[in-house]
Amino acid sequence: MKLRDTIVAVSTPPGRGGLGIVRMSGPECRAIAERMLRFAHPPAWRPWTITLATLVDPAGQVVDQVLVSFFAAPRSYTAEDVVEISCHGSPVVLRYCVERACELGARLAEPGEFTLRAFVNGRIDLPRAEAVRDLIEARTLYQARIAAQQAEGSVSRRLAPLKAQLLDLIALLEAGIDFAEDDVPVAATADIIERLDPLIQAVRDLVTSFRYGRLVHDGVVLAIVGRPNVGKSSLFNRLLEQDRAIVTDIPGTTRDLVSETASLEGIPVKFVDTAGVRRGEDPVERLGVERTFRAMADADLTLVVVDLSQPFEEADRQLLARARAQGRCLLVGNKADLPRVAVLEEPHVAVSALTGEGIAELRGSIVKALVPGGLEQAQPGFITNVRHEQLLREALTALERVRGAAGQVPHEMLLVDLYAAVQALDELTGATTAEDILSRIFSTFCIGK
Repeated sequence: MKLRDTIVAVSTPPGRGGLGIVRMSGPECRAIAERMLRFAHPPAWRPWTITLATLVDPAGQVVDQVLVSFFAAPRSYTAEDVVEISCHGSPVVLRYCVERACELGARLAEPGEFTLRAFVNGRIDLPRAEAVRDLIEARTLYQARIAAQQAEGSVSRRLAPLKAQLLDLIALLEAGIDFAEDDVPVAATADIIERLDPLIQAVRDLVTSFRYGRLVHDGVVLAIVGRPNVGKSSLFNRLLEQDRAIVTDIPGTTRDLVSETASLEGIPVKFVDTAGVRRGEDPVERLGVERTFRAMADADLTLVVVDLSQPFEEADRQLLARARAQGRCLLVGNKADLPRVAVLEEPHVAVSALTGEGIAELRGSIVKALVPGGLEQAQPGFITNVRHEQLLREALTALERVRGAAGQVPHEMLLVDLYAAVQALDELTGATTAEDILSRIFSTFCIGK
């Protein structure tokens, strides 16, 4: 890692806009800025101030009028000197600004290198760094809020006392081993278990929180299936609150999968409208039904839609049984605004995609099916990152081994697993993370962050 280089990148999205920001970080950023910019007066480089300047070419010709912000180390994003140049948002101007900085001694930043420097320089820990990426990639406001909480240290704050308790237990056992001849008492098994049990429960709670955190981070896929003309596309449009799928009275209008993502209680949900399931000779329609079955298999939740104004047929029962065999599903009775004919003994949600009747109840049932404990179960600092969940599982397994062996093996053997748990927590926070793991994590960031 060439962490002493001065790096430069465009930190705003590609394309044209009112403004574009070029960011530099490193020991030479001020000197480079002075050579590529023309100031009305010699810059004082007072931290956290903005100065008007002109971007010029080597011949002194004006390219753009810019604003220059300076953030002094260590109170900057990277904990290094940082200069940000706000140009007009022309891709040509931004590219020239970066090229000029590189000519004068900077180098192009790697993906995530600004945040990597913030981590390496002790500005943030690894969970906060990963939360920055999640915040940038958020697709719903709720995702952004959770990522912002994690960037402020919500996960780190839950981990810190756990590691402190673990180290206290290690110190107790080490003291009993190292100073036994000095009459330091050996920790009793009951004392070890009394300290272990709340620690194990706290780690287990964090692992369990990933079941909800995964939904928030990755989103879910929801397939809407049913026989032709039961109102799947109408329900699809109503749940999205937009006319996304074509709706007609002709059975079999939808021949292929139609998908769109929307937020449901802050969870990104990919709604998939499918072809009506029936036996037909049309090869295109048969292909559409095959894709419907694949969509059911891939979905986190399937809505099986039936027409309440028509009899509940054997084909409906077979489709419902197939959906249940493949995973979680909800039975939805559509066309509740019409005289009811279908007799449903199965639990179901009655709705009208035409009038909106029952849609709020359906949304609530979907959330309840996805998050059985309810949204209120989530505590601040729940886990949304699969890497964190895997490392917490490693720590939990090690602690449970200690719990099972306490009182049966020497304390030296217990310490092996206790140190394994510490190692897992250290990898989570970045205290002992290998360079190749860091490279893999930060390569997923956008350039300029």
